[in-house]
Parts: sequence; structure tokens; C-alpha cells
Amino acid sequence: MSLTEQELATLKERAASIRCQIADVTGWSGGAHIGGSLSMVDILTLLYWKYLRIDPANPAWEDRDRFVLSKGHGGVGHAVVLAERGYFDKAALREFNETGSMLGMHLDSNKVPGCDASTGSMGHGLSQAVGMALGARVLKKEWRVFCMIGDGESNEGSIWEAAMAAAHYKLDNLIVIQDRNHLMIDGPTEEVMSLEPLPDKWRAFGFETREVNGHDLPALAEAFEFAIAHKGSPVMLVCDTIKGKGVEFMEGKPEWHYGGLNAEQIAKAKASIENKG
Repeated sequence: MSLTEQELATLKERAASIRCQIADVTGWSGGAHIGGSLSMVDILTLLYWKYLRIDPANPAWEDRDRFVLSKGHGGVGHAVVLAERGYFDKAALREFNETGSMLGMHLDSNKVPGCDASTGSMGHGLSQAVGMALGARVLKKEWRVFCMIGDGESNEGSIWEAAMAAAHYKLDNLIVIQDRNHLMIDGPTEEVMSLEPLPDKWRAFGFETREVNGHDLPALAEAFEFAIAHKGSPVMLVCDTIKGKGVEFMEGKPEWHYGGLNAEQIAKAKASIENKG
């Protein structure tokens, strides 16, 4: 088993706390991309507290692993994770998306400690991650690059151009994570622009591909350990997730791609998260 019982309990507790903080920040800011932030929490919790080689006290450490959030609409979730991990004071979350704040709706790598790539326009993060992985090879460094992409942004041709390059250069220091929550701002992905058979497409593009429940921490841990050990090609982990995960009145509903929360809704969201935890 990749996780001890104590690790699993601690990670579950932390993931629930992060989800509750995302609800708070969404309320404070007047609105945020909450649905897709909640869907990725379990994945990011596992990455940032077990697998990423990072040093929050030294965010610019040259030999750190890189994480690129290509699905920039998850910015509020990423901000909470970075604050929780100790990259900056949690008090900054109170100013999320305010004029003059370092924390915009889409995180800026020039302003936010721990943010390795500025993303917002969908489909561009994977190209940046490919460049970082190639850079490690040129510099003879051992850092890995983890890149999370959304299924909505997988409509973009730039995603598939980057995929071709990653496979061509056999970037086995690149691990791509597909947050497959099946929804985008316009509705279900399969109605807007069909992606299936998605895992087979990634295999055809030259990625060693595994499918995993994106909310099952032990299964995710096994998938990450496989991806880290794999040699000879980039890896794709297609993570089946639920948009709005943890908040019953948001789960699986495209209208919660973006939204605000009042005090009553925050309390209801937190109660749902704590009950599910």
C-alpha cells in the first residue's frame, strides 16, 4: 500500500480543510471558479504533501519539481493549497481577486510564491510544461514536471500539439494529470465537443496512460508512484473526478463552474464537506 493509515487519515482531513477554505475564499471574493477547484483538491493534496519535491521556504529552489496548473480556472483552489503549504500567509486569501492583490482569479507566477506558470487562457499550460521538462534535460537536472489539464481545455489544439512534442522527445520527466470532471462552462464536455475515447487518444499520442478515480487517495498514490518510476515516455493520468466534489448542492452541476456564496451557502457547503469527510 502506498499510503499508511495515518497518512491517509491526515490527507483526508487536509483535503476537507482545503475544500472548506475554498468555500470561504469564494464567499470573501464575491465569486470564483469553485466547481473545478473542488474537483482537483484530492489530487493536489496528495501532490503537495507527498510527491512534489519542493521547499516552500525557498520557492525559487532550482532543483524543485514544477507544477503547472494549465486549467487556470482552478486558481482559487491552487491559491488555498499554496497558502496551506506555507508559501505565503493565509491572510492573503482574504484579498483574493481584489484590485492590487497578488492573488488574481488566475494566478501570476511573477507575483505568487510557489506558482510556476501563469495560466488563464485555456490550453497553454501543457506547452509550458513541455518546455520545462525539456529544460531539465538540457540542464541535466532531475526535476519532474507535473501538469494538470482540464477536460474542457482539451478542445484546444495547443494541448495536442504539446502532446505530440512531449512524446516525440520522450519526456519521461513529464506527468500530465487530466482532471476529468466531465463538465465545462458550457455544459457536459461530451455534448459541447466529444473527447471520448479520451484515454485511447492519449495512448495514440504516445503517452503511457492510466485511468484512476481522482478522489481515491490510495489509488491516486499508486498511480503517481507508477508515473514517477516510468521511463521512456511521458505519462498521462486520466483522473475521473466530480465537479464541485464535496459540496452536495454543487456536485455535477455546470452552473457551479463559477459562482459566489453568501454566508448561508458557505455554512451549508462546509457542513456537506465535513459530513462527506
